[in-house]
Amino acid sequence: MGQRLGWYCAERGAERVSPLPPGRALAFGAVGERRCLGVRRAGRWIVCPYGAVLEGEGVKDQCPRCAQLDRSRSVAADTMADDPRPYGVYLAYFGPGLVKVGITAAERGAARLVEQGAVAYAWLGRGPLMAARRAEALLGSALGVPDRFAKEAKRAARGALPPVPERVAEVGELHRVARGLAGWPETLEPVAFACVDHTELFGLARIPAVGEVAELGGLTAGAEIVGEVVAGVGADVYLRLRSGDGGGSGSGGARGASAERGVGGVVAVLDARLLSGWVLGAAQGRVTTAPVRWPAAGDDERGAEQEGLF
Repeated sequence: MGQRLGWYCAERGAERVSPLPPGRALAFGAVGERRCLGVRRAGRWIVCPYGAVLEGEGVKDQCPRCAQLDRSRSVAADTMADDPRPYGVYLAYFGPGLVKVGITAAERGAARLVEQGAVAYAWLGRGPLMAARRAEALLGSALGVPDRFAKEAKRAARGALPPVPERVAEVGELHRVARGLAGWPETLEPVAFACVDHTELFGLARIPAVGEVAELGGLTAGAEIVGEVVAGVGADVYLRLRSGDGGGSGSGGARGASAERGVGGVVAVLDARLLSGWVLGAAQGRVTTAPVRWPAAGDDERGAEQEGLF
């Protein structure tokens, strides 16, 4: 279940995936305009009928009208209350003090946890959708457990994780307290505590310490990324960039900041959702020209939009 990059050809209606194992070389450039991916239904993509152009900096891969259609039948938007599938309630750990509650269709197994980049997780219960929703709300109201964290907070936590036993202990204590709450839905079957850690799956040991990872910004037509995969966590791909000046040439500030940390060999994180909707062609040059920046203090604020669906 390692990280993969998905490709879609609208003309042929064909899809394929490319694994992104550590050490894999990547060299591509953005071509043309970034366009809306449309809506996914019954396991296939329905092309955006408007041919909408998207801005390059955002992680959203749909235009407003396609997004509205998508959310008209969505568990995340609470417009699918009649879904008969069983759901699992989970606790997801991203770092010290960063434990959230969430739900996912039981048939998806741990896929949702991997997509979110959960460092570790444990199941709390399993049952009907509305019972799972009530349990999620109960943890939020009674214990103040959030249902999301900003990606900046998750990224910062990865560079300073405590030992695995400490992670397990934090999740285990919350699991114990949650199971003892009054008002637990009767139709939600409790699940005994068992914590799963994703250190090896994500390659967390290969991610540099806090302050030593740059960030790749959104693409523009002609921008290129050239590097080697270091690790992959959720939608984040960590790349060791190839660059003649120590960083991206998207702006003078980015070049200077990168050069201060050594010429070449800079590790930068890319939110792969920024690639959605672009046509990616082979890189014409040998260095990264997409914008690179070093996160400023305060970038780890904990708010944020929900990542993905269920």
